[in-house]
Amino acid sequence: MPHPKHKISKQRRDKRRTHYKAEAPTTGVDQTTGEAHLMHRAHWSEDKLMYRGKVVVDKSQK
Repeated sequence: MPHPKHKISKQRRDKRRTHYKAEAPTTGVDQTTGEAHLMHRAHWSEDKLMYRGKVVVDKSQK
């Protein structure tokens, strides 16, 4: 069985074995405001917290 001529460092070995890859987050477009936001997350739009096209919290009324 062949042996490596030089020792492979732990860092180099672990970089090769990793499955972690940087991915862009999934974004969606709100139906009412047309604003892009992260999927399945509430987002602020004009002092209103929106989720699935509905107002959850309205700061402008206070």
